[in-house]
Amino acid sequence: MLEHFCECYSDLSGLILCPVLGSITPLFIPNSRIRPIRLIGLCVSLITFLYPPVLRIQFDPSTAKSQFVESLRWLPYENINFYLGIDGISLFFVILTTFLIPICILVGWSDMRSYGKEYITASLIREFLMIAVFCMLDLLLFYVLSESVPIPMFIIIGVWGSRQRKIKAAYQFFLYTLLGSVFMLLAILLILLQTGTTDLQISLTTEFSERRQIFLWIAFFASFAVKVPMVPVHIWLPEAHVEAPTAGSVILAGILLKLGTYGFLRFSIPMFPEATLCSTPFIYTSSAIAIIYTSSTTLRQIDLKKIIAYSSVAHMNLVTIGMFSPNIQGIGGSILPMSSHGLVSSALFLCVGVLYDRHKTRLVRYYGGSVSTMPNLPTIFFSFTLANMSSPGTSSFIGEFLILVGAFQRNSLVATLAALGMILGAAYSLWLYNRAVSGNLKPDFLHKFSDPNGREVSIFIPFFVGVVWMGVHPKVFPDRMHTSVSNLVQHGKFH
Repeated sequence: MLEHFCECYSDLSGLILCPVLGSITPLFIPNSRIRPIRLIGLCVSLITFLYPPVLRIQFDPSTAKSQFVESLRWLPYENINFYLGIDGISLFFVILTTFLIPICILVGWSDMRSYGKEYITASLIREFLMIAVFCMLDLLLFYVLSESVPIPMFIIIGVWGSRQRKIKAAYQFFLYTLLGSVFMLLAILLILLQTGTTDLQISLTTEFSERRQIFLWIAFFASFAVKVPMVPVHIWLPEAHVEAPTAGSVILAGILLKLGTYGFLRFSIPMFPEATLCSTPFIYTSSAIAIIYTSSTTLRQIDLKKIIAYSSVAHMNLVTIGMFSPNIQGIGGSILPMSSHGLVSSALFLCVGVLYDRHKTRLVRYYGGSVSTMPNLPTIFFSFTLANMSSPGTSSFIGEFLILVGAFQRNSLVATLAALGMILGAAYSLWLYNRAVSGNLKPDFLHKFSDPNGREVSIFIPFFVGVVWMGVHPKVFPDRMHTSVSNLVQHGKFH
């Protein structure tokens, strides 16, 4: 019976269609019936979450080939097909996406009082697009889907954002990501002219000249660098985080920032290995500068969300150092912090969201002393602060340690600067926690004190379990991704 269940529910098309069908259903329900709309959105997202564990059970870690492959002829005259499949690299991104969407719906439970069905529809369409991006094995459709992801996010920031500048932040977020990707579209058209198809598997076996590789690599880099984001194209991220609702910040930090790093792993590094080796010094330099710069900038922020946003930039630039280290430790280690960051950064934004719901401000100077009035929240906050510091026993430690090992084999100076960034990370994490919950109470500014309720605590529990599990028993991740990462290193001729 278990085998029959797995066969029925292991298709990637079912995984993708589930949120699509769920996003259509609320449109036929009047907005006045908000409770059924909420329950439909939550149930559909939970059903979608049940798919990836079945995929993981059936997943074969001994092969680097894409699994659960499905193909549908889309533009047959141009050899462009709807081509799906996952490997050891994309598997965990799919799991992380389906994990975060139900939580985002629970977090936005109160935001659904106005435009409830639109909120559910936007959330589920966003889930469909992100899952499809991580499963897509066609270059053109990857581009179309990845550039469609910002559309529901643009709507969520613009409609359910928290401040007057939310429209400006939404446009800034959308235009930055869109303009950077125009060059990627031109590069895909050039690949189509040379290979006659946009099939990723064929493109991986195509030998591009070194000059063309450099041009194509730069074009893809222009798109992915904005999404990471790398300095100096990171300006949109703090503004988008500040103006987005809590659920928007969770999905922005948890998933959207991974689109750029995933693009590097899936396309730039394996397709253009010679250009990747040539550009490694540039990536190392810009990432090291970004880590030091954004970590130092974080210490000067006065908005709780901006502090976490700038720390996300530092963490993701540490990931890029690992990805461009031409060894298994660096590339494999970079995937672990991406998954960990999706949990830790999202949980920190949830902590800030709890404070904002009660006090309607995110300015640091108004906070302090909540450890005596809200004893449970500081405990939760501190546990994720330790994880953000990459403390041993938490989810970030193993991955960042492997990144430093991989980078040290390539360039000891870059590894030293990256380690300095981790020290600064501990500084701003402790500074944030100390200013937010310790010190003297400020009753002139803060009046309503209440610990997280049952719904909010239940949201934090999965994050806490995930952070501790990844820190104490991280073996499941290297076991699933090792073959795919080894194949990536060998294919890129890095060995």
